[in-house]
Amino acid sequence: MDIFEKLKILTDAAKYDVACTSSGVDRTSPKDGVGSAASCGICHTFSADGRCVSLLKILMSNVCAYDCEYCVNRKSNDTPRATFTPREIAELTIGFYRRNYIEGLFLSSAVLGDPTNTVEHMCEALRILREEYRFYGYIHAKAIPGADEDALYRLGLYADRMSVNIELPSEQSLKLLAPSKTRASILTPMGFIRDGIKESRAETAKYRHAPKFVSAGQSTQMIVGASGESDAHILRLSEGLYNRYALKRVFYSAYVPTVSSSRLPAIDVKPPLLREHRLYQADWLLRYYGFTADELLSGDENFDLTLDPKCHWALTHTEFFPVDVNRAPYEALLRVPGIGVKSAKRIVSARRVRSLDLAALKKIGVVLKRAKYFIDCGHRDERMVFSPSAVLHGLLSDVATTAQFTHRQLSLCDEPEPSAEETQKSLLGQF
Repeated sequence: MDIFEKLKILTDAAKYDVACTSSGVDRTSPKDGVGSAASCGICHTFSADGRCVSLLKILMSNVCAYDCEYCVNRKSNDTPRATFTPREIAELTIGFYRRNYIEGLFLSSAVLGDPTNTVEHMCEALRILREEYRFYGYIHAKAIPGADEDALYRLGLYADRMSVNIELPSEQSLKLLAPSKTRASILTPMGFIRDGIKESRAETAKYRHAPKFVSAGQSTQMIVGASGESDAHILRLSEGLYNRYALKRVFYSAYVPTVSSSRLPAIDVKPPLLREHRLYQADWLLRYYGFTADELLSGDENFDLTLDPKCHWALTHTEFFPVDVNRAPYEALLRVPGIGVKSAKRIVSARRVRSLDLAALKKIGVVLKRAKYFIDCGHRDERMVFSPSAVLHGLLSDVATTAQFTHRQLSLCDEPEPSAEETQKSLLGQF
């Protein structure tokens, strides 16, 4: 099998690994080096400065010793198999970089023999890139659960970011769908990487040229919809991972049926992309808006698919509103639908000079179609009764009007909006 046939097989096999994140690394190469890394973003999307950037995303091998029910590369699945040598990976990366196709490498792998052997092969590929080709671009490497700590440490010295995929949200689901993996085998390397990052930062603070270990931090990925855990369970798990392991990101991947199994749910139409989207929105609220998982969901609830988590929280906590934008603290402003982190900071800064009205809020960047129901800026319409049903009716009317008179570009996570009448009937019964 030539290298192009391998490339076709192993790039296709890697498409279910999520890597849409900024690199977090600023690094320029010396005169004898190749490539650089920019913290504004290395991913399959647009970065913060407007650039569209990309990675070569491949598996080192799709020959797997494990038989996970949900995985296209499972041992029992009848699929073409291929394995790159470490030098082939390095040469491909440099070749694509010199043609200006990519800005970095995302390297993962199936379990080739055993976890430690797999990580050692990945280490050799990255060693050739860093030391022989003097490549200074961004590298994201997937750590294999169960690998030896020495091998993981060497991998972390070459990679900018590492990730250990937790994949399934509970020990019970792992036993059912991925019996070769355990909770301990996944969380142990997470803890090792966390401690290694802390030690590396302490060393770098003392010695400028001390080796850097996973300088861009670690992340993980979770499959949504392959098992029966609720959104509340998933969100509490994510909150715990952020707090305990200092993760940069938790990625949520809607379950895509790639192999048939009686243990997996049957999805006839499409993967649960809107559910994935709601989890990403809630994840953002955890990291930047001061919410906790228990505030957004309780028990074994799932997110409402017709309203984003922030709007839903606002409608179920009417005692918190309306918020006086000219007096409320920054933390209270963040909880208002339609007010984001940037607009909340602008409000705090602008109200020191003048009193803010609706026109001023619009210029600042507040989304008044949502925020107008939850704020008071001294000109609140006394006829507006703040009750969940009244606000919901107004929100849904705005959605229906926008859908009727404008065209918008759908993101990958969007699903067709239900009609305003259907949505109103389904939601009014909740309040």
